[in-house]
Amino acid sequence: MSSSLPTTPATSSDTRLTQLTTWLATLGLVQVESRRPASADASFRRYFRLDVVPELRAKLGDTLIAMDAPPERENVPAYIHVQGLLLDAGVSVPAIVAQDVANGFLLLSDLGSTTYLQRLDIDNAPFMYSDALDALVKFQLASAPGVLPEYDRAFIERELALFPEWFVGKHLGVTMTDAQSATLAKVFDAIIANNLAQQQVFMHRDFHSRNLMFMDQGNPGVLDFQDAVFGPVTYDLASLLRDAYVQWDEEIVLDWVVRYWQRAKAVGLPVNPDIDAFYQDFEFMALQRHLKILGIFCRLNYRDGKSAYLGDLPTVIDYVRKTCNRYIVLKPLARLLDAFEDKVPQVGYTF
Repeated sequence: MSSSLPTTPATSSDTRLTQLTTWLATLGLVQVESRRPASADASFRRYFRLDVVPELRAKLGDTLIAMDAPPERENVPAYIHVQGLLLDAGVSVPAIVAQDVANGFLLLSDLGSTTYLQRLDIDNAPFMYSDALDALVKFQLASAPGVLPEYDRAFIERELALFPEWFVGKHLGVTMTDAQSATLAKVFDAIIANNLAQQQVFMHRDFHSRNLMFMDQGNPGVLDFQDAVFGPVTYDLASLLRDAYVQWDEEIVLDWVVRYWQRAKAVGLPVNPDIDAFYQDFEFMALQRHLKILGIFCRLNYRDGKSAYLGDLPTVIDYVRKTCNRYIVLKPLARLLDAFEDKVPQVGYTF
């Protein structure tokens, strides 16, 4: 659940909304006429906030959130499964108050309406990120193989393929030459090799400022976790600290990475014992994620008509360029971007 976009108003022919309203009315927990949009999502899910019936507010809180997740498009059993894993790990997540899995409806506790993105500033960021990293470490410490889908080579390749298809082809309008395709494939191989060599843990996959809710107690509340997998230990860290929606000075990010690394080592998480090597793992993982994001943001615009995400492309491209210019094996991708965008090469440094 991400509060990034306005929700499309329900129409009179909205059969799913009618179904949801009918189901909610049978529960006797909420006042169905109080329904209003809670947030929109980059997926096919949508969320509504409803007032709890007065006699149950002491027990359930003033409001609850109804999730509409069409079962042919969204995996509600996965949501329930991962919610249980996070809850058991001691992470704050919405409680499941009622469920109709067959129809893709859930009624959830309300973690409020203040996302990290809305609240973060340079003064509060250190303690807010410290809380988020604590939650991340809790989830990672609960990790076990065979519990969540694997984030394997095929998975990573599918994600990377979004970049040439949607960003390069559709957004930039570039048809790559055979030589350019071969160059990109070689860079992808280097990224994949790094990602697959990392130790594996439970991985949220969208652990960032729009999916973390600021809470007075149990901060942060964690949302949008249904796509969790078993994958590289730096992925969620990269998602959080190299966020597509909020960018920090690199010195600050490095400091937070080191703090996480120290904490992770102290509790026995399988991080690279060398901080320089760990930071490189973090950078290569962030690059993989950013290339995927460039593809996804463009697909959201051109296929799904969600144009708001295009405004975040410059931040993501900036991340990509800076990372590529730091490593010799990634430099060819920076040169490809120069060729695609007709830009003068940026002078960088290499490790």
